[in-house]
Amino acid sequence: MAKSLQGKRVAMLVENGFEQVELTEPRKALREAGAETEVVSPVQGTVKGWNFKDWGDEVPVDTPLDEADPDDYDALVLPGGVMNPDKLRMNPRAIQFVKSFFQSGKPVAVICHGPWTLIDAGVVSGRKITSYPSLANDLRNAGAEWVDQEVVVDHGLVSSRKPDDLPAFTRKMIEEFAEGRHEQPATGKGGAGLAL
Repeated sequence: MAKSLQGKRVAMLVENGFEQVELTEPRKALREAGAETEVVSPVQGTVKGWNFKDWGDEVPVDTPLDEADPDDYDALVLPGGVMNPDKLRMNPRAIQFVKSFFQSGKPVAVICHGPWTLIDAGVVSGRKITSYPSLANDLRNAGAEWVDQEVVVDHGLVSSRKPDDLPAFTRKMIEEFAEGRHEQPATGKGGAGLAL
């Protein structure tokens, strides 16, 4: 399985305040599996990570969100951190970018607080998912089946709870990304975002 993602291009969508290890560890695993990764962000130049309890490193932005075309990517990774998804969910362009992966059946991997963005994209109803525990009610209220497990897979959607789950998360992410497009459940085709 060493190069199972050869030729695949993966977008990693982040804003300032993304949980640093939730970008760096999946990115390392994807590259080792042969994938090309691109940091996509509404932030120009570099985007700043959050390293558990304080600001972390700056990461170069490969593609500005305004120039990113979902059709150019085979899969999407949404790291967590509290600030990152909270900013992304307020950005209509980010919501549309995320939604397009679900509409086309492309695999998506999301961890920690990342599912907040999925709620606003209107793509969690009827899906089985996990997240950081504080999002459980948000996800249930959006129609998802929330479970407390280190990794959950549902029709190409891979989710995990926190950085401790990263080994299981990256393994499943690579498996699902290698499989490619997935048939989407009737309720997960990316409807309109929720009015909150």
